[in-house]
Amino acid sequence: MCGENSSSLTPGFFVLNGVPGLEAAHPWIALLFCFMYVTAVLGNCGLIHLIGHEEALHRPMYYFLALLSFTDVTLCTTTVPNMLCILWFNLKEIDFNACLAQMFFVHMLTGMESGVLMLMALDRYVAICYPLRYSTILTNPVIAKAGLATFLRGVLLILPFAFLTKRLPYCRGNSIPHTYCDHMSVAKVSCGNFKVNAIYGLLAALLIGGFDMFCITVSYTMILRAVVSLSSAEARQKAFGTCTSHICAIVITYVPALFTIFTHRFGGQNIPHHVHILIANLYLMLPPTLNPIVYGVKTKQIREGVIKLFFKEKDVLVTK
Repeated sequence: MCGENSSSLTPGFFVLNGVPGLEAAHPWIALLFCFMYVTAVLGNCGLIHLIGHEEALHRPMYYFLALLSFTDVTLCTTTVPNMLCILWFNLKEIDFNACLAQMFFVHMLTGMESGVLMLMALDRYVAICYPLRYSTILTNPVIAKAGLATFLRGVLLILPFAFLTKRLPYCRGNSIPHTYCDHMSVAKVSCGNFKVNAIYGLLAALLIGGFDMFCITVSYTMILRAVVSLSSAEARQKAFGTCTSHICAIVITYVPALFTIFTHRFGGQNIPHHVHILIANLYLMLPPTLNPIVYGVKTKQIREGVIKLFFKEKDVLVTK
């Protein structure tokens, strides 16, 4: 199980066992994941295409949404094809370095997703609290710098995961009871002391997720104060209506994420292990699958853009 050097305690590969305890249901779980993946890819790529081609959507809010869609579809693609190979075809082996790479991208991209949701909350704060200065505050260079800063934050904070995990000795085997290489799932396979991994993982979660949730909470507190102060009930409803899709996206993202993070580190022994794994998968799959649907249903401009793009394509086909 270990590498060719007998003195090394680093395995040549890991074995991802899928969802232990639910082996009989693996084909059906894979079918669900496949459906969610196809929905996520089509929905998010469709949103990116729509925002890129529809001039009415060339606004900061939709640029951030396009960045969220790109992050979501990339996150899905780093995990789901490998999951389907495990659950459908029993192809469970993954190279040690490939596992570390997958672990890095999974956590970096989930951190990026959290950061983009925070930027979208700040966008709504500026739009509602400073509407006259909206276009001068959120210029294209500011949006690009904010996106780059969010990306670099994720890379710098998550990169140590790979080094901390690689240093651990793996003398108890190389079998991981999971569908993908999650930081703590890999660390717990080690026969060494992974306390540093647990502490740093929690620190990274607080610096990324904790900071983002704090900014989102402050933004929506200020938004709520501004909306309540509006004299017209119709104006209040319209102002807060622009935030409903974003609030749904926040709930979809953070509820399974918080469950996964804290049960890994603070027990959850009473929760069956397969439930942990399924929730961890939903943590990766739900936001990419549901975000395009939520924004498509809740956002009037996107609905209108879809209709306009559809009829434009139809007219092109008719003229041909």
